[in-house]
Amino acid sequence: PHLAALVLARGGSKGIPLKNIKLLAGVPLIGWVLRAATDAGVFQSIWVSTDHDEIEKVAKQFGAQVHRRSPEVSQDSSTSLEAIREFLNHHHEVDIVGNIQATSPCLHPSDLIKVADLIQKEGFDSVFSVVRRHQFRWSEVKKGEKKMTEPQNLNPAKRYRRQDWPGELYENGSFYFAKRHLIEKGYLQGGKMAYYEMRAEHSVDIDIDIDWPIAEQRVLSFGYFGKEPLKEVKLLVCSIDGCLTNGRIYVTEDQKEMVSYDYRDMVGIDLLKKRGIQVRLISERDCLKTLSAMQLGCVAKVSATNKLQVLEDWQKDMGLSWKEVAYLGNEESDVECLKKAGMSAVPADACALAQKAAGYICKSSGGCGAVREFAEHIFLLLEKVNSARKQ
Repeated sequence: PHLAALVLARGGSKGIPLKNIKLLAGVPLIGWVLRAATDAGVFQSIWVSTDHDEIEKVAKQFGAQVHRRSPEVSQDSSTSLEAIREFLNHHHEVDIVGNIQATSPCLHPSDLIKVADLIQKEGFDSVFSVVRRHQFRWSEVKKGEKKMTEPQNLNPAKRYRRQDWPGELYENGSFYFAKRHLIEKGYLQGGKMAYYEMRAEHSVDIDIDIDWPIAEQRVLSFGYFGKEPLKEVKLLVCSIDGCLTNGRIYVTEDQKEMVSYDYRDMVGIDLLKKRGIQVRLISERDCLKTLSAMQLGCVAKVSATNKLQVLEDWQKDMGLSWKEVAYLGNEESDVECLKKAGMSAVPADACALAQKAAGYICKSSGGCGAVREFAEHIFLLLEKVNSARKQ
């Protein structure tokens, strides 16, 4: 049977504008679930249903096919079921739909693989995700009502200890898998049903703005970063113009060049060095005098006509794998380096090609704290590496 992953991602969002492609830990929100779906290897096709050009562009960057949904199913009042049924009307080859929620960024391929087995090998018609919660519920007393609240799932005289109570299962909305015949009848859950219990730490749902910083921390701790395990970064290579500086060159009356930089970036470089990470700089211009004035104490290569060759030479000389190399660039000349490095980033104002090649897009622009921001991102991922080692 043709199993298709389908992510619904319309452009309109009352809570967070264009939420589905807003950067979360440096990756467009929708990118997290598309990466997990791709690496699961169980889908014959992976689709994003959208009505927005920018979402379409991001979806294709992550390898998904795009179904342009109609205005009729793109309203605030439109349901997921309506959008899924429209998709099936245009794709008769699909037998089973795995509807994956874009706002569940801690989804892992292992979850999707197990769910595919439930529906394809064990014969279930629909499977949906749940999470176990240990929360005591009480009846609601509306304003003006003269009655007392009542316990719903506990005896107050004999309250369970958390470790003695199995808790309850709640839908977390991460995904709903269903066979075509159910969806065509108007159901996402029905027939022979099964739930799939996700780990609590992977059950992240972004609904309102206040969730965003919390979700970033959860993703950095529990998110899926790709098939290969993360490695400790040993070298950061930073493009000078447009990353360390804002790319502007000021010329005095006596024809001397000046550039500006952000003190926060100097602190970021110092912090990286203290963590044992070498920092090296690269530029297509001859800017040795500028570097000398900055007094950074970093190895640098200027007048670099082939940045990738320089990066490969440094990587080989230091005996590093590409997973141990990080790269911060912002121009087309940085694209191949960004693709090679195990960890890559660009400032917020980098060119479109560089942004597409990078694994992380900074909130800061070049020369305005991007180096420091990327350093902090590296430190967070190193914590993830160290945590994995301990486990």
